[in-house]
Amino acid sequence: MPPKGFAKLNCDEDTPALMKAALFSILCLLAVASPAPGANQPNFVVIFCDDLGYGDLSSFGHPTIKTPHLDVMAAEGQKWTNFYVAACVCTPSRAGLLTGRLPVRNGMCSDTRRVLFPDSSGGLPTTEITISSALKKEGYRTAAVGKWHLGHLPEFLPTSHGFESYFGIPYSNDMDMLRRESHFELAEKGDFSLYNVPLMEDEKILERPADQTTITRRYTEEAIRKINEFGDEPFFIYLAHSLPHIPLFRGKDFANTSTAGIYGDVIEEIDWSVGEIRNALDKAGVSENTLVVFTSDNGPWLKFKHHGGTAGMLRDGKGSTWEGGMREPTIMAWPGTMEPKIVHEMGATLDLLPTFVSLAGGTLPDDRTYDGHDLSRFITGEAKTGPRDEMFYYHGEQLFAVRKGQFKAHFKTKTSYTGQKNAETHDPPLLYHLGLDPGEQWDVAAENPGVLKEMQELAEKHEQGLERVPSHLVGKISD
Repeated sequence: MPPKGFAKLNCDEDTPALMKAALFSILCLLAVASPAPGANQPNFVVIFCDDLGYGDLSSFGHPTIKTPHLDVMAAEGQKWTNFYVAACVCTPSRAGLLTGRLPVRNGMCSDTRRVLFPDSSGGLPTTEITISSALKKEGYRTAAVGKWHLGHLPEFLPTSHGFESYFGIPYSNDMDMLRRESHFELAEKGDFSLYNVPLMEDEKILERPADQTTITRRYTEEAIRKINEFGDEPFFIYLAHSLPHIPLFRGKDFANTSTAGIYGDVIEEIDWSVGEIRNALDKAGVSENTLVVFTSDNGPWLKFKHHGGTAGMLRDGKGSTWEGGMREPTIMAWPGTMEPKIVHEMGATLDLLPTFVSLAGGTLPDDRTYDGHDLSRFITGEAKTGPRDEMFYYHGEQLFAVRKGQFKAHFKTKTSYTGQKNAETHDPPLLYHLGLDPGEQWDVAAENPGVLKEMQELAEKHEQGLERVPSHLVGKISD
């Protein structure tokens, strides 16, 4: 019999026996060598935190928070020290990750309502191509778990953007508050009842208010359930934790266990979650065919003091375009494929879509501009240097800063959530050498006029080629 999937050989009686045997052997070899659909396509798991600071993991320098599972992942994989997000607050950052495009290109940013709220009428347009919709075309199974924050109305939910399923809270965990009370006191008491946020499955509400003391565990269990459900089929799982965004809640097994207080408890439970996810991949026998990426949406919410994180040696935090607002602790692991090392090359969440599509064997459509770069040859060791050498820092709809190589120019600055009402414009721009001065303490513009001119030209060229669209964040349901 011919190999399965091949037509029966149509050889007449005069065909030499040796030729028949040779043809049969060739077909058998082709059958063995030809992989089944999806056999060479890696799986992708993105674990995305909310408001995690650059210095909040022990592998990134925190002296008291213990993150043993992430430490192992960093040792076995790659620790990226210059990895950025598309924006310094939730909604636009998430849009950038999923679309590979700066939020200013698809209207997912605003200078007034900087994120989506429960009364927002807008969301991520269905005309946008997301990681999930792009991979679905390549035969992938897809699941979204956790915080979405790209529109809570049915037409904007994950199930309208290429995800087969959704389990999570559709916006930030501090929203829908029934009355104003202290975030600090409610968190320390474990009282989630005033945060009337819904826990959803696909388009239906399962629970309201969501029990946030169990939310990290339930997100983890859902992600593991999907790993087991997908089996040998190629898959993409987007696990977006609601924490450590305030209010802070942790499971009973993690309460008062960290030296770093309630914030440490929360981070250490997220670290436990990472360990559970990687163990599930091992048990399912797919670890060596799965790229896991761990990062966060923006820097720490510093105004919440010990309920907020730290950006380590970086300057400022969430809500600013200083490094602490947009450079994130990032770890990638792909056993057997990715060479373990510390990566000093530049990368960004914008790069995940083109990288995943490339590794899946697909191509991006040419009908739109992408801001992401394909990192696949670099992370697999085929290329010695990464493709990204520039980064554009947006605050709402405005370009505040640009990085090229080791230099970063600030055209405008605004301190994060600390009372600075208006942005400060700098003429000439501030200039920092991030290799020498990652904390952005010493302005070197006067000593580097040529570099400063190059940065200004880069910003002008970028903005000249930018096609802006109206913001989808400003409308209200009541309008």
